[in-house]
Amino acid sequence: MIQDFPDFDPTIAAEFGYAETSTLSFLGIPVCDTSALLHLLLRFAFHMVVSFIIVHFCYYHHNKNKEYYKTFIFFATAMFLLLFLLESVKLQIGLTLGLFAIFGVIRYRTEMVPIKEMTYLFMIIAVSVINGLSLNISYLELVFANLLIIAIMVFFEYQKIFSSDATKLILYEKIELIRPDRRAELLADLAQRTGLEIHRVEVGHVDFLRDVAFLKIYYKPIPGESSTIGTLTKIKP
Repeated sequence: MIQDFPDFDPTIAAEFGYAETSTLSFLGIPVCDTSALLHLLLRFAFHMVVSFIIVHFCYYHHNKNKEYYKTFIFFATAMFLLLFLLESVKLQIGLTLGLFAIFGVIRYRTEMVPIKEMTYLFMIIAVSVINGLSLNISYLELVFANLLIIAIMVFFEYQKIFSSDATKLILYEKIELIRPDRRAELLADLAQRTGLEIHRVEVGHVDFLRDVAFLKIYYKPIPGESSTIGTLTKIKP
């Protein structure tokens, strides 16, 4: 490999901690760089452990949504490998994130992704960027940064202080009960028919031609329930 670099000076290389090696190369590119491969494997293993903790113990433990489970894991894998390998050719981070922003706009505009899932997707991207591009910081700093992210997510997912109500959209036919002075009757009827502990209700689109109205109810979430619909306002003609 030294023959590929005629200006190589072993004395200068020794001063900077590089030893002369005879690594097999092809067209000036090493066939196998053991140290680089080991670095990649260690970084990837650490990144996947962090991603698994976030996806399984923070997201899936509370939402039980297998569809996004696989999506997050695939995203974490692809993001890390692309960022880690692109760093070797000095691709700027802005361009790197721009590529995934374009991908997200093209792919996820076809389907309404809930805000919580989008938040977890962003966290997976953030962790991938940290683990894939932070090559000039110590391992302790890298571990500490990931632990901070995990600690914050675990705290807010497992504690009950800031837990919010679950929501559900209902197409309701008894529009005579949507009047403000009959709100108590409306809540009682909804609770009896849905079996949910409803705290409050909002009246949305009202169709007097069909005698129906869209209601958004807020209720105490059922353990393990995933609510992914919250943007529908009216029936498309």
